[in-house]
Formats: sequence, C-alpha cells, structure tokens
Amino acid sequence: MKLSEAVKPISYFKAHAADIVREISEGGQPVVITQNGEAKAMLVNIQEYERLQESLAMLKLLSQSSRSIEQGQVHPMEQVFDELLQDSQG
Repeated sequence: MKLSEAVKPISYFKAHAADIVREISEGGQPVVITQNGEAKAMLVNIQEYERLQESLAMLKLLSQSSRSIEQGQVHPMEQVFDELLQDSQG
C-alpha cells in the first residue's frame, strides 16, 4: 500500500474500522488517521508495535551507556569480574 493510500480520514475509519483492523493485523501497512486534515493517530499491528517498543528500549540503554562512559562511570572489566567472583564465593 502506498503512503498516500494509507492516510484515511476519521470518517472513513469509523465506517470501515473492522476491515482496516483486519488488514493491519494480517501484516498490512500502518494507517494514518486524520482529523480536520491533520494526522492524529497511526494504527499498526501489534507485532510492529512490540518491535518498535523493543527498539526504543535498546536505544535508551545505548544512550544511558554512552552517558555513563562520558561521565567516567566505568570500571575495568577485570575488576568487575573479580568482584563478581568474590561475591559468588563468599
């Protein structure tokens, strides 16, 4: 589906909600819902939504890691492993 075909006014969505949801859930393209000519919402299937959430979580972890490195909040790998070994032994 072309992007131009994926933009639907809310009135179209109201009249064809079941069909649109079925198409999206079967792997169809996301649909942009407009109201008064402005994009207001996007419908995606649940698998795509979950994939996006996982990607965002990974990006957040990478950003936090980069910030920790910049702030010098790092420890040598050998030190961390030694501390883990000591904790597990005693």
